Amino acid sequence: MALGVDAPGRAQIGKKTLRTDRWWLAPLRIGVILAFFVIYATVRIFMNKWYWVDEHHYLTPLYSPCISDSCVPGSSHLGRWFGDFPRWLPLSLITFAVLAGFRGTCYYYRKAGYRSLFFAPSACAVPEPHKTYTGETKFPLIALNLHRYFFYGALVFGLLNVYDGVQAFHGEDGGFGLGLGTLIIWVNLVMLWLYTLSCHACRHIVGGRLKNFSKHPLRYRYWTFVSKLNPKHGTFAMASLFTVILTDAYIMAVSAGWFSDLRFFN
Repeated sequence: MALGVDAPGRAQIGKKTLRTDRWWLAPLRIGVILAFFVIYATVRIFMNKWYWVDEHHYLTPLYSPCISDSCVPGSSHLGRWFGDFPRWLPLSLITFAVLAGFRGTCYYYRKAGYRSLFFAPSACAVPEPHKTYTGETKFPLIALNLHRYFFYGALVFGLLNVYDGVQAFHGEDGGFGLGLGTLIIWVNLVMLWLYTLSCHACRHIVGGRLKNFSKHPLRYRYWTFVSKLNPKHGTFAMASLFTVILTDAYIMAVSAGWFSDLRFFN
């Protein structure tokens, strides 16, 4: 039996939609951005090179932390926990699994992905092509409900990125230094933390299931702060995609010797 707009008793309209505006522009734009980021990140994690600038201690967030014997000297801030990886295995496998899981299960990205990549649906008053609907109750989509646990992992990696950012204040003589790469890394850190802290899971963790806020003043304060960020979660989600790509691309270019880092101090 047909479902949705084709169900018995529903008016049968031959056209896909009666909308006359460019409704397809928004999902197309978001779809292109998401596809580009997925392709870029996939290519970069399999390159296994050009992720560390030893002179200025720049480590791209796509490879942080680097904890294998295969990592280039100086890039293992937390030590080397594993032996040499096979050349085909990404050095940033753990990082990619956790952060891709966090973004992939994110409520905003789920909405954006459904509309832009799976057309479920693409826009209001535009029927989706799928004939059945099970929501997120069956495999593999039921795994999207692991978002809260990926959030905890994202917090840990966020702290690691802050440590990397502090290391990026490294001068050529070993003292304090500041370069364009340092600024790019810290702009990315700000966007990543805004995206992480504005998360719906974060808002629920700090203030969810409380029956009386007056008995939990600190949690109420945190909940209020996160609630102010939460309406802009989608904006932070997309902006942080661009800052991650910019940071990685800049460090890759400096590491590969395509150009030198612009230094402001030392």
